[in-house]
Amino acid sequence: MNRLGLVTYVAREYDEAIGFFVGKLGFTLVEDTDMGDGKRWVVVSAGDGASLLIARADGEKQEASIGNQTGGRVGFFLQTDNFERDFAAWTSRGVVFREQPRHEVYGTVAVFEDVYGNTWDLIQPA
Repeated sequence: MNRLGLVTYVAREYDEAIGFFVGKLGFTLVEDTDMGDGKRWVVVSAGDGASLLIARADGEKQEASIGNQTGGRVGFFLQTDNFERDFAAWTSRGVVFREQPRHEVYGTVAVFEDVYGNTWDLIQPA
């Protein structure tokens, strides 16, 4: 059986990204290992499923992708079992939602921005 384990998330700084994912969204810091030369192996998780490997941008090409990792499309989809709870908690912690919650055939959803402006869907499946 195969499963997606990690997805690379390009960040400006490790601690800045950790602060957002752990501090604002409530993710768990799974690992933060010093790899030498200023590099770290940083993994955060929202629970079941793939985790994010936070990778500090190295060079101009990677730096240019910060905040635009999916070319302006919603590229990350975070499922919840309680949309109202998470929407209220995250809003109170300063998470920027680009729209008010809406009800679609597939569930309740709203688009929010991460610390760098990448767009995410918060979804409670129908």
